[in-house]
Amino acid sequence: MSQEVNRKADQDMLPEYDFSRGVRGKHYQAYRAGTNVVFLEPDVAKAFPDSASVNRVLRLLLNLAKENAGTNKPA
Repeated sequence: MSQEVNRKADQDMLPEYDFSRGVRGKHYQAYRAGTNVVFLEPDVAKAFPDSASVNRVLRLLLNLAKENAGTNKPA
């Protein structure tokens, strides 16, 4: 099934763009779920090779903060 392209309707679509193997809605569920993109400074990124290591350390930090929350009250 061939669809005629209206070149006047969308000037941003160049002829060399090939969507013949595109899949409609491929990333729909992930987009709906949302995302949090965080950019790490290069020196910090060297210490964390992947998302799992970042999450592991952040969870550890959260647990430590919860444990120490009651110990830092002013006298």
